[in-house]
Amino acid sequence: MSRLPTPSPPALHAPHTRPPRRRASVGLALGLGLLVLFAGIRLFAPDATGDLLSNSVQDFFTLSISVVIESLPFVFLGILLSIAVQVWLPEGFLLRHLPRNAVARRVTISLLGVLLPVCECGNVPLARGLILRGLTVGESMTFLLAAPILNPVTIITTYQAFGWDDGILVARILGGFVIANLIGWIYSRHPSPMSLLTPTFQASCAHAHDEVRSSRTRRSVDMFTTETAAMLPALFVGSAVAGLIQVAVSRDLLVTLGQNPVLSVFALMALAFVIAICSNVDAFFILAFGSTFMPGAVVAFLVFGPMIDVKMLALMRTTFTARTLVQLTIIVGLASAALGLGVNAVA
Repeated sequence: MSRLPTPSPPALHAPHTRPPRRRASVGLALGLGLLVLFAGIRLFAPDATGDLLSNSVQDFFTLSISVVIESLPFVFLGILLSIAVQVWLPEGFLLRHLPRNAVARRVTISLLGVLLPVCECGNVPLARGLILRGLTVGESMTFLLAAPILNPVTIITTYQAFGWDDGILVARILGGFVIANLIGWIYSRHPSPMSLLTPTFQASCAHAHDEVRSSRTRRSVDMFTTETAAMLPALFVGSAVAGLIQVAVSRDLLVTLGQNPVLSVFALMALAFVIAICSNVDAFFILAFGSTFMPGAVVAFLVFGPMIDVKMLALMRTTFTARTLVQLTIIVGLASAALGLGVNAVA
């Protein structure tokens, strides 16, 4: 029995390891090429170039590039934290220090964001690393959705923007915590959790320990290249979609819905979905709408946006199947809407 697995690694691993590396090289080249292109346009394009473009096209480029610039540092920070978890933490360290009880385990995982001031962009590569390190898909989803809201930078900026007014800060913290743990519980009961992941990421999970004998530095460099190749194209696509939708959607329409206790919630959820703004600064953005929209709508914006937006979906698509993301969007959307409507009912 001990001799049977010996010839299998070359036969089984070779077909899987080469294509992902080629895809990683293409993805990295594409992402870096787009980054250089945007930087070149920003630095070297003549001032008169803008006069040749329509206002809508200028707005599209401005909004898309701003989302990239805002998100990129957090994406790289998330990748570095993911590498630290996968490569530099002692084997089994994370799993040994988490509670054994499933509910307490997810609660603890959802609070890890307090220690990691990374917005939703950087949490995607970190969540990928947690899965590779042994966490279940449901547990990684709990972290992925809770951390952008429960990290200290987000809490502080929300307090600076709203203080204790209308219970917005408390509703955001408690709402994010409950929804993230609800998602974790739902997907912890899935009969085949690995089917929630893309085939490419399933292959990464299957071969996570193939290069365990190589040096930590070499593994760190390889992981940085792989994760950057996966994240950069997704970030650019999501940012472009966010910019396009923002140009197409009329904000005047959103403002007219602001005082309706029901429609205002869905209007600001739609705005959160398309604006794709970082959770660390979204409270200051929505503060300008505070006098127009009801408190429940503001809470729905502050909870739904960090969990689900067009940029976030593009990043999560590197890990989860499209069907999983549709289900996730519906559940988080319904829960966020219920939270916002509840706050409006009490306000």
